[in-house]
Amino acid sequence: MTTVPDEPDVEALATELEAAREEREAVESRIASHGEQSVRAVDDAVDEALTLLARYEDSATGTGDFEAYLELQSLFVELVEGLPEELPEREQFEEANEALDQRTISKSDIEHAREALSVAGEVAALFDERQVAQQRVDDAEHAITKRLNAIERRLDELDRLRELGEVDLSAPTETLTEPIDRYNSAVREAFEEYRSAAPARELLRFVRTTRHFPLVGFQQPPEELVEYVENHPAGEEAVPTLLKYAGFSQSKLDHYVEDTTAFRTTVPVHRTYLDRLESEPLTVGNPPPTADELRHLSTELVSVVGRFADEETVALARELGSLARRDDYERLREAAVAEEELSADQREALRTGVHEEEYDRLSDERERLAELLYQ
Repeated sequence: MTTVPDEPDVEALATELEAAREEREAVESRIASHGEQSVRAVDDAVDEALTLLARYEDSATGTGDFEAYLELQSLFVELVEGLPEELPEREQFEEANEALDQRTISKSDIEHAREALSVAGEVAALFDERQVAQQRVDDAEHAITKRLNAIERRLDELDRLRELGEVDLSAPTETLTEPIDRYNSAVREAFEEYRSAAPARELLRFVRTTRHFPLVGFQQPPEELVEYVENHPAGEEAVPTLLKYAGFSQSKLDHYVEDTTAFRTTVPVHRTYLDRLESEPLTVGNPPPTADELRHLSTELVSVVGRFADEETVALARELGSLARRDDYERLREAAVAEEELSADQREALRTGVHEEEYDRLSDERERLAELLYQ
């Protein structure tokens, strides 16, 4: 069964989420102090200003292109004059503009302008900071959700262990398992003999009849395979023989099969189906099904098994129905289920109460994390 990892613990998860939310709130507060639209305007203005500086840095500086120099000054002045008076850090744009208001512009003037815009750039970066902060919150909430899902799965398992722990493990489960084992052994042997000897045509006809018995879960044969065995002499051969033919060379196959092309395009293609055509759909699983399920299954098995097995095997299938009608069937079945599901360590843990301690601890952790996640 699943165990819940000890790390990260609830406090580590809680601390990270609280810190992430505080970081996001701090950024939101800074944005709110300027106004969403104002920060957006600063972001656009800084982006435009830096783009201008980068575009003209080489052509407008020193003894470069005089037209580029005039163009940079003109565009930068136009940008700054178009900014709202109340724009945050507007004076930084004006300082950058002054750095460019020279008879000639040097690389150092461009750098001065960039430095002047750095404070405005901090405002412009608030949207990116908010995105990063939100991602941190999302990651922290995802970690808590993942932890909660693991806890829920483990608590479900502990609930199941509690149920199994209340079962009478001293009940004589062999009363159920031995008749079922006898039937399973008999039907496996009978079906293997049938599969080895019956013509493939007859075997597939039998499998097709089981579609009327929903509790007998044979996979139905492919239509082209059924059509082949019904309409070709090779269909009179048993399945093991057809599988042996499928491994023959073309020259050798000519001696055993009339239409080798039809054989090659049908039997080898469905070899996996024929290989897996075994008795398991006719058996009863362990642990046993409920009484109602076993009664209905017994009725279907009697009808199906009677088509190929001897009366002794059919009688064992019929006995399953009588078994399901025992007054103590469910009590014995619950004990058989517990025997199947519980390991020795789990039984010892149930005896000592270790699982109860784990259940209480995880329940407290679930409550703490859920409260933190959804607050």
